[in-house]
Amino acid sequence: MSRRDRPLHPGTAWVHGTAWAALAAVSLAGCGADSDRSLSGLIEIDGSSTVFPISQAMAEEFQIAYRRAVRVSVGVSGTGGGFQRFCNGETEIANASRRINDAEAASCAAHGIEPVELQVAWDGLTVVVHPSNDWVDCVSVTELRRLWTPGSDIVNWRQVRPAWPDEDLRLYGPDTDSGTFDYFTAAVVGEEGASRHDYAASTDDNVLVAGVSGDPGALGYFGYAYFEDNRGHLRALEVDAGGGCVAPTRETILDGTYTPLARPMYIYVRRDALVRPEVNAFVSFYIDHAATLIPEAGYMPLEPEAYATLRARIG
Repeated sequence: MSRRDRPLHPGTAWVHGTAWAALAAVSLAGCGADSDRSLSGLIEIDGSSTVFPISQAMAEEFQIAYRRAVRVSVGVSGTGGGFQRFCNGETEIANASRRINDAEAASCAAHGIEPVELQVAWDGLTVVVHPSNDWVDCVSVTELRRLWTPGSDIVNWRQVRPAWPDEDLRLYGPDTDSGTFDYFTAAVVGEEGASRHDYAASTDDNVLVAGVSGDPGALGYFGYAYFEDNRGHLRALEVDAGGGCVAPTRETILDGTYTPLARPMYIYVRRDALVRPEVNAFVSFYIDHAATLIPEAGYMPLEPEAYATLRARIG
């Protein structure tokens, strides 16, 4: 059974990128034969739970290729939490589902940290409901704004549309440390960080998946990969930004028709860390294997030319 075929059962936290790594090892382990076995050390990564599946997959395969002489630790503290640790010099790499903001950049500068920004993939925020929900297939951006705007008192599906049933509606979404929260509030509500607060919040998307998959009245949002891994326990809604209903798919995310919820994914690397051989080797490996591993993690890779540009930037 492949990683993609293993659903998240309600109440279970399926961790992306670990159980399936051995499957990809057949295709990538050959890299180890030519790897520099003199490399050693620890690379710390933290940040976005959305980017986590990509970086975790890269870490697994890199450690196989380098005979585990280099240990790569990948944490999940949300984009904001990841930048905090990164700018304090506690980690070499930050996973981010949005670009670094001015306050974070200033913190990095104050600590003598120069971030190197690398866009590695595309994602589409996915609005999901419980699979038993049979009354909604498409939701408009206007309706999402009414649901999530600060002070919203919508707690019933009929309050959204009169044709929908008189059923309790409960919301699930990322917490305020999440880059997904920042992006969604900016794109949907119209102001980054502006959101109602009476919803079930978590930095861990697996917790949100478990919540929605166990609640018939739920509506939530998170990264596309977490929907893909749990299709049997969730149903994705189409989104209408004014030009008609569009489903989140690899094609609509890449061609820009899934608007406004398609977004770039990043890693940030400390400039001073890039001169360390093991860090440079890992980031090079990340870029060189992006086209193979990023689709396996449930996201959309960039064009080959874009990765060639990134490779040239890091040396």
